This record gives sequence, structure tokens and C-alpha cells, in this order.
Amino acid sequence: MPAKRILVSWIGHADLSAMAEDQKEPERNRLIGLAKLGGKYGERPGPLKTALSQGEFDQIHLLSDYDRGLHDPFLRWLEVPGTIHPVHIAAPIDYPSIFRAADKVLDELGRTTNNSESELCILLSPGTPAMTAIWVLLGKSRYPATFYQTHRGKLVPTEIPYDLVDDYVPQLLRDPDRHLQHLAAKSPGELEGFGDIVGESEAIRLAVGKAQKGALRDVNVLILGETGTGKEMFAQAIHKASYRKKGRFEAVNCAAIPKELLEAELFGYKKGAFTGAQADRLGAFRRADGGTLFLDELGECDLVMQVKLLRILQPPSGKGPCCREFYPVGSDEPVICDVRIIAATNCDLLEAISEGRFREDLYYRLASVTLKLPPLRERTKDIPLLAEALLKRINEELRDQKEPGYRDKQISKFRFRTFEER
Repeated sequence: MPAKRILVSWIGHADLSAMAEDQKEPERNRLIGLAKLGGKYGERPGPLKTALSQGEFDQIHLLSDYDRGLHDPFLRWLEVPGTIHPVHIAAPIDYPSIFRAADKVLDELGRTTNNSESELCILLSPGTPAMTAIWVLLGKSRYPATFYQTHRGKLVPTEIPYDLVDDYVPQLLRDPDRHLQHLAAKSPGELEGFGDIVGESEAIRLAVGKAQKGALRDVNVLILGETGTGKEMFAQAIHKASYRKKGRFEAVNCAAIPKELLEAELFGYKKGAFTGAQADRLGAFRRADGGTLFLDELGECDLVMQVKLLRILQPPSGKGPCCREFYPVGSDEPVICDVRIIAATNCDLLEAISEGRFREDLYYRLASVTLKLPPLRERTKDIPLLAEALLKRINEELRDQKEPGYRDKQISKFRFRTFEER
């Protein structure tokens, strides 16, 4: 039994323009207005109708970011049964939103279709170059597909001579982070601001190298890592390594503050704003003006606070990337300050996004630079160094406290065994 052929494609300007040209006025003008078309977009009948007139497909799935009022007229014009999937993209050249839209549709098709009995066919011609690039990435990796293009009125099978899974990924595994290896050239102690971070393993060197690169840019940083990986220590190091080091480093643990009080803690409040507000109080953003605000455990913020943070993270028009405008609780006057944001969480934010617990737009606003810290089990080489550093600190603290009869302690000689040896 032959496999069912499933065609997937974007609806493009050329397709809608061809449809509009086939209509009589005033319907033509109505469709042009809905599609926001201007000028000519290629030859009629357009890529999609050309493909459907020459190829045999059992199912047709089309992605559209256009006004839904165009969908039914477009399917009638194609004269073949099909499904249009309304999606939202930030812009025709916005790779993240294009990827999410395409991946979602292909994933849904995979869940409802027997892959062994079907052939996924992707038409590359409609849409923007960014859309074509995403199709190629997905069709050569997660969703193996046959590609087609239309050229001079003909449907042409398109061979793309590489395979992400068989050719490129194994090379990445053999040579991981090759383009980042230069970041591991120096130990933490050799980089300004990172002297308090202990370790010589490649994992910690790479993390420090990437953090140091991010510190030099006035952008938001998102630090991910399990509890105990040193997220706040890295945030402090990034601050010390940046030109903001003379400013204040202000840390707020979002999980430790009741959600009804977090807004006042971050933005401040005016006298009389609520019961107990007996005087004006500066919030963390104002206290960190000219410096860095560290938002720890950001993944614990509720959706209401996430919306407020999203707004403040959008700089006013014409202002620098760290310009923050907000209203203290109980105030009608906006406050403007200059604050670099470093956020951290031990949550899986991508999972939280898929479950509706964290805003996707806030994630991308925060993740201008993303830093994932390795857990200790991935840097066992650093355990003796960490033990020595902790013991040195204990000795210094107890010595300063002049504990009667205290003598500096030492770690007995031992052979450190890795987890693999155990």
C-alpha cells in the first residue's frame, strides 16, 4: 500500500496575490486589503496552486499568519480540500517564532499520523527565506521530509545534500563546543571579577569564559542551574567584571517574598499606598540604579508579576537597553532608572512555558545571554580545590573571631576517586 503523502507549506504573499488577481472587484480589493498586499508577487497561479496541480498529495496542511478571513476564500480558490493552521509569528524574519510555529504543527501531525505509512512533503517556495531555513532544519532532523520547490511553473523535487543527524551531529559530539574552546583558555582566577569562583575543570572554565563575555555587554543575562551551583556567585562576578562594577549589586530572592509584596519590593511604594506604608520606600530597581539587579528564583514569580516584569524590561523608545521605566506602588508618576538585569532559576523554564506557568516572551527578553552552570557531579576535578577553599575560609573566620585554643585545620592526605571509579 503506497504511503500517504502529506504536503506542508506556508501560505505566502505570491499565493494570496494570485488568488486576489483571479477575483473580480470589489472582492479583489477586499482580499488585497485583508492580506495587506502591495505590488505584484510573482507569476500566477503562485507556488501552492502550481504544486497542487502537478503533485499528488493525500493531505494538505498550510500555515498562515494572515487574517483568518482569507482562509476560506483561499481554500475555495485552491479547489482542493486542505487544513489551514492559524499561527502567530513576531515578524516574517523572526526565526524563534517561525521555528515554534512550524515545530508545533509538525509535532501535531506526527502525533495524529502513522509515520511508517506516510511521507512528509515540504514545499519550500512560499514564505520568506527565514521560513525556508526553518523548514530545512526541521525536515533534515526532527521530522524527516521530502522537499519540493516550484520553478517557472513546474514542481521540482529538491535534494538538499547533507543530513543534520547523520553528518553534523556526530561531529558535534566528537568535538563539543569547538567554537567555545577559546573561552576555557583561562582559569577563573585569571579573569577580573571571577576570583571568588573556584575550579579548574573544563566545565567551569567554559562557564566562566561565557559569563565574562556576557559581562562586557550591557544586556540581560539568564543563569540556569541546579541548587548549589553558584548562581548568585556568578551574578556577582558578572557585575564585578562589567563597567557597572562601581554601581550597586542588588539581590532579590523572588521565592522568599510573598507574591503580594513582591511588586512593592521591586518597584518601591509611596506613603499611604497600602496599610503600613508609613513613608516612601525605594524599591530594588531604584536601589540598583547604575548597577545590577539580580532576580534570584525568578521562575517562582506568578503570571501577574511576569507581565509587570515584561513591561519594565522593554526600554522606552529611543533609550538604551538597560533603561527601565515603571510606577512605584501608589504613584502616578513614572520613575526611570538604569539597571542591568541578571536573573536566575533552578526551574526548567522551557517546561514551565509549555505548561503555561511562565511567559515565553519574558523568557526571550531575559535570555539575551544564557548561562547554564554545571553541577558538581560534572566537575569532580574541582572537589579537592573546593574543599581547600572552604577550609581556608573557615580557618580565617575562626582565627578572626579569636576562638580560644583554635588551630588551623588541614585536610588529611587522601586519594580522590571520581564517580566513575566508584
